[in-house]
Amino acid sequence: MNLKNVKNELIGKWTSFLCVALVIVLTISIIFFIASKGLAIFFSNHISFSNVFLNTDWYPDRSAAEGGPSFGILPFLAGSIVVSLFAVLLSAPLSIISAFFITEIAPSIGQRFLQPAVELLAGIPSVVYGWIGLSVLVPFIRSTFGGLGVSVLAAGLVLAVMILPTTVSVATDRIKALPNSYKEASYALGSTRWQLIRRVLFPAALPGIMTGLILGLARAFGEALAVQMVLGNVRKIPHSLLEPATTLTSGITMDMGYTAMGSPWNNALWTMALVLLIMSFFFIIIIRLVSKRGVNR
Repeated sequence: MNLKNVKNELIGKWTSFLCVALVIVLTISIIFFIASKGLAIFFSNHISFSNVFLNTDWYPDRSAAEGGPSFGILPFLAGSIVVSLFAVLLSAPLSIISAFFITEIAPSIGQRFLQPAVELLAGIPSVVYGWIGLSVLVPFIRSTFGGLGVSVLAAGLVLAVMILPTTVSVATDRIKALPNSYKEASYALGSTRWQLIRRVLFPAALPGIMTGLILGLARAFGEALAVQMVLGNVRKIPHSLLEPATTLTSGITMDMGYTAMGSPWNNALWTMALVLLIMSFFFIIIIRLVSKRGVNR
């Protein structure tokens, strides 16, 4: 190895190291910044944990004569959880069926037309999804089921379509990665294609499918604009799919322009952001556990 190659190797090594170090520093800095801001409401403003996480009243600008400000984020948290889980429940069957159709039932048609069409959904801006939901879906729900139209049902349907590209793509890749020997052994034992899918391929691909659904759940949990347009943004815990609600992301985007940095109201919004960050870490941990289980199978 000549001197020039050694020099190039060292340059590449240190460039890679600096890039990785920069990513680590940025990640730690973001976590530290959000955590310090999100915890300020407890340590700087001396608001109790129960008044933030177990309280349903959100009146951050209420005067002392009216009872003082209240910073309960429980309706936001409940709305995020309900809407996201509902979206995943709607998306899961369609995603799984589509993935097996693409890979096993009609791979030529599925990979040529269906998979590109599903992946095309990922390129549509979220504001377009929200606008379509507000223009088409909300009036349909209002005229068919009653209520205001803006509701958990509308937000769940919009989010279910938005997370389809993620769930279908991950499930499809996982099914394609299965060894061909599974099919050969199954057909050798006289299995039909349905028995192969139901008893062999689906259990083997289940960790990858679950990973896709968890990624879709994380995507739904962090969505802001489309949900905000069709959910109604009413600060209460929903008790029906036809009721309006609100989410953590909607609460942050709607109120952040009315607060001053360092005020209790602003710190409460940062607490919402910290909750979103913690939920993201939670989803990442679950994905790693599911992926590890799939590798060990």
